[in-house]
Amino acid sequence: MAALSRDLVARRLLDVVRDRLAVEVVIGLQGPRSVGKSTLLRILAAEAGVSVLDLDDPALRDAVAADPRTFVKGPSPVCIDEYQHVPVILDAIKAELNQEQRPGRFIITGSTRHEALPQAAQALTGRLHMLTVHPLSQGELAGVKEDFVERCLVRPSSLGTSAASTTTRADYIRRVVAGGFPAALQRPEGAVRNRWFDDYVEQTIARDLLDLSKVRQRAKLPQLLARLAGQTAQVLNVAAAARAVDLEQKTADIYTKLLEAVFLVHRLSAWGTTLNARSGAAPKVHLVDSGVAARLLRLSSDRLASLQPAALTEFGHLLETFVVGEILKQASWSDNVSGCGHWRTHDGDEVDIVLERDDGHVVAFEVKAGSRVLGGELRGLRKLRVALGDQFIGGAVLYTGERSYTHEDRIHVVPIDRLWTPAT
Repeated sequence: MAALSRDLVARRLLDVVRDRLAVEVVIGLQGPRSVGKSTLLRILAAEAGVSVLDLDDPALRDAVAADPRTFVKGPSPVCIDEYQHVPVILDAIKAELNQEQRPGRFIITGSTRHEALPQAAQALTGRLHMLTVHPLSQGELAGVKEDFVERCLVRPSSLGTSAASTTTRADYIRRVVAGGFPAALQRPEGAVRNRWFDDYVEQTIARDLLDLSKVRQRAKLPQLLARLAGQTAQVLNVAAAARAVDLEQKTADIYTKLLEAVFLVHRLSAWGTTLNARSGAAPKVHLVDSGVAARLLRLSSDRLASLQPAALTEFGHLLETFVVGEILKQASWSDNVSGCGHWRTHDGDEVDIVLERDDGHVVAFEVKAGSRVLGGELRGLRKLRVALGDQFIGGAVLYTGERSYTHEDRIHVVPIDRLWTPAT
C-alpha cells in the first residue's frame, strides 16, 4: 500500500453533518486525535464564511476560560475546536441558546468522549447531537462511496452475488497494519510510520488523558494499553491485564475507562443478552485502529505474513478489529442503525458484530481470516438465526477468499473487500 497523498480525502461524514445542520441545534464531532475532526470543522466553517475557535491554542484557551460568553456569540454556526479543554464553554452555549435557539447554531469538536467530561454531562441535554469521527475508511481512501452496510440493512439477499475478489492475503495484511489515521498513512510503512504511532499514543495519553483525570501511576498506562491491545477482538478481561502490569483491578478498571474516553480503546457491548439464558453479557474490546493495535503488539506485515500458528492467531484478531471498525464506520453514516454489539453464548458460540434496525430486524457478521469457510464456522450465525426467527434478515461470514455465495437460508459467505467495493 503506497503512502497516502497529502491532498484532502473526501469524508462521508461531511454530507451527514451538512444535512443535520438543518435540524440540529448543536452538532458535536467527537473522535480520536488526528482523525480529521479539525479538518471537517474548517471545511464547514469556510462554507458558512465563519472562523474557527481553536481551543488547542493555550492563549486562546485562557481567554475563553476567563470570559466564555463573549466567544459563543456570532454568526451561525459558531465553530469550536477541542471544546473539552474548556468545558465551561458548554454552559455559555446553553445560556446563549436560552436567548436564541435555532438549527445549525453551533458545531463543536472534541477528542474526549462527551460523557467522560463531568461538567459536560448535563449542560446541553436535549440540544446536542453527537457524531463520532472514525479513522479513514477503506472506501474513503479509495475515493469510492461504499454502501455495503446500507445494502445489508435494506436488501441482505444481495450479499450472495458479486464479482470475484482479487485482494490477496498480503493486501489485507498491509491494510490492517496501516490502519486509517491520515498522518500515519502519509508515511511509508516501517520505521517512519512506527515512530508516528509511538508518538501518537504517548501524546494522546499526555495531552488528553492526563488532562481528564489525575493518574497516580502514569507509567502503567502505556503498559495497560499494550495488554488491552493483546486482547483486541476478544472478551474484555481487565483483571488479566491488571495482573500483567501489576495494577490493582479497581485502578485498572478506572484506567481502562480513561483509555476509552480518549478513543484509544473501544468497548463493543454485548448484544441480545435477553435472547436466552446462555447469552453472555461481557463486552469485547477493540483498539480503535488496527494500525495502532499492530504497532502496540510490534506486529509488522512480514511477521503477520508468517504461517506460524502464533502469527495466524494474531492476524485473525487484528483482522476482526479491522473489519469491525470498517462496519462501524459505515454504520455511523446510516440512519438505519439503531444499535450494535457482539453476541456470544456462555458455551462459546459467537457472532462478531450485530447491527439492529429501528424496527428490530437484525443483520450479523462473522469475520474469518481463512480463504475457505467450513460449515462448522457458521454455528454462531445459525444459532442467532434460530434465536431471532424472522427478525434475522441476513448474516454474512466475511473471509479472505475470492467468491461470494449464499451458503444456506439467509446466511452468505462474502470476501472482506466487498466492504469497500461498490456493488456491480
